[in-house]
Amino acid sequence: MILLIICFFFYAFTEESYNIIENISLEVRNYFGQFYLVLGLCCVLILVAVAISKWGTYKLGKSNEKPAFSRMAWVSMLYSAGMGAGILLRAVQEPVYMLLNPPINTNASKQTIALEFTFYQWGFTAWAFYALFALAIGTAVFKFSRPVLTSSTVFNTLENKEHKLKFTGRFITDLLTLLTTVFGLVAAVGLGASQIKGGLDHLLGITLSSNYIIALILVVGVLSLVSALSGVEKGIKRLSTANIYLTLALLFFVIIQSDVIAILKQFAISFYHYVVDFIPMSLALGNYNPGTQFLTDWTYYYWAFWIAWAPFTGIFIARISHGRTIREIIIGVLLLPSLGTFLWFTVFGQSAFELIANWQTYSGEFDNVFTSLFEFLSNYPLQVVVNSIVVLLLIGFLVTSLDSAIYVLSTFTSTATKEPSKRHRILWSIILTLSAVGLVLLGFVRKESNVLIAAQKLLIVTSLPLSLFMVWMILKWLMNLSHWKK
Repeated sequence: MILLIICFFFYAFTEESYNIIENISLEVRNYFGQFYLVLGLCCVLILVAVAISKWGTYKLGKSNEKPAFSRMAWVSMLYSAGMGAGILLRAVQEPVYMLLNPPINTNASKQTIALEFTFYQWGFTAWAFYALFALAIGTAVFKFSRPVLTSSTVFNTLENKEHKLKFTGRFITDLLTLLTTVFGLVAAVGLGASQIKGGLDHLLGITLSSNYIIALILVVGVLSLVSALSGVEKGIKRLSTANIYLTLALLFFVIIQSDVIAILKQFAISFYHYVVDFIPMSLALGNYNPGTQFLTDWTYYYWAFWIAWAPFTGIFIARISHGRTIREIIIGVLLLPSLGTFLWFTVFGQSAFELIANWQTYSGEFDNVFTSLFEFLSNYPLQVVVNSIVVLLLIGFLVTSLDSAIYVLSTFTSTATKEPSKRHRILWSIILTLSAVGLVLLGFVRKESNVLIAAQKLLIVTSLPLSLFMVWMILKWLMNLSHWKK
């Protein structure tokens, strides 16, 4: 009901909604920006410490239980749910922006700095947010038999496993999770649909009406519902695996037509600098401080986005990680997707750098976040075929993100059954689709605004309470680990 009221408010008072969100987001970034940075660094360090401790050997589930999914299927599903269309949206635009506007001042080359900072914003910290939610919820559900709810992560194991969080506290915590998850998901769907429209504009050579974005959201909503109704083992697993194979095919297509040695060399150098500079970048210290405006437009927004996705992604990862050890989950969630993402950005980023160098002049070909990838691929053969595959891949990633969310949110609201009911899945599909349409309308308010700006401001506002809750959740999870009896 609350979400429907919010959607109605967005529809009826779109400009007023935009103004309210804009003003609140300014206050949040001014007062809590540094908190986001510290929280992100702490999450990474805590996971590393747990992985190398004896707690890393603990298993989510019974000691004799085996994982339900193969490692390939597991990685495919968590990656599709956790990143998805975002790596297509930013594949070229972000590295090029960082090249032309170096965020930090070090002795490294501009190309290295551009990729290093892109790694920072898409790497360990993002997946640390996901992993902590997955492990905290997985511990509560699979070890201490708690309901699949965010509030279950803060129960007291020393008091006969009773959930001592009062009803009001549980309600607020779980409602907060629902709202933040919805806003994070609808932002991703709105952004992805806008990029699909940008691709269609490029392929057709015309500028389609903005109403096509709404139509695309409706199509994605229907496909996501069909996949969610099929369940994790069928629809979500198969579509996620197909997405990964298509992504690898696209990556290989670009690699074989690029300077492979230069790409691998740049990958190694950028990754080295990323690891060495990780702590000062994470705290924005000295030469590693890009400035308040840059942090607001990029890092704070990214951290807010990852936190907004963390509850649903964490619960989904916990669901598919049953039977794996904590150490395996940390390595699998923190390291493997990060390395894959780093290679992805290096291939597309380095190739884009070479194109710009060969052109000798740059006229903003890769500035538009929604069309940059299509403009990039137009410099390669078979551009119509390849760009068509990108459009299909965008749709596939959006569907896997949304169907995972539908499944998780349905689990939240139908805890009496092992599998969420079809009625709940249908209801959440409708709510998420309508909310995404509302966000798109919010982005049409001003000529200078777009979906990206609207999502950026909205997520900074909605993820703050959840980020504060994460501090409590992490402390309780560590306490629960100390009371764990293998």
